[in-house]
Amino acid sequence: MSTRKYEQRVRAEGAEATRRRILDALEQRLRAAPTQPVSVDEVARAAGVARSTVYLVFGSRSGLFDALATELWDRAGLQRLTEAVAAPHAREHLRGGLRAGVEIFAAIRDVAVALFSMSALDPDSVGGAIARLEERRWGGMQYLATRLAEQDVLRPHVTVDQAADLMWMLASFASFDALYTGRHLSVEQVADVLIDTAERTLCR
Repeated sequence: MSTRKYEQRVRAEGAEATRRRILDALEQRLRAAPTQPVSVDEVARAAGVARSTVYLVFGSRSGLFDALATELWDRAGLQRLTEAVAAPHAREHLRGGLRAGVEIFAAIRDVAVALFSMSALDPDSVGGAIARLEERRWGGMQYLATRLAEQDVLRPHVTVDQAADLMWMLASFASFDALYTGRHLSVEQVADVLIDTAERTLCR
């Protein structure tokens, strides 16, 4: 390996390590005090970097929260959700998607509580990150509702829009947490309740 390529690799590894430290610091801060506002300064101090480094790596405070939200969802099981979407039958997609979503929320529940609760108070940064995730989730619900209609799975009186709206509600973090935290159901039980509700309401 040439000296130049070696130096480039070392710089890239250093940059990734710095990025990792900053994201870990933000995640730990959210877990430790989920109801308190988060400043870039305290995240930088916890990560052992300058405030300017956070902006250099992520571009903005909004970019920092975007990166964390994306990584959390990926790490918690987004691949399982992707596999559910690829199921040949829409009903399998419905069941697998709801179950994967519940498993994702359960894996990141403590941090998700902080992100969702802070989103209304900090619409430009945290709120923007959550809004973009929710926009993608809405697109997924519309796609699933269309598949259910095309495969003649929906009840005769249920429209695509109505199906998308109901699934949007059932697949939300609020619905998950109402059952998981509020009713103390297990992850498996939460998934079963949501799937059963969706099928009884929407499907033939």
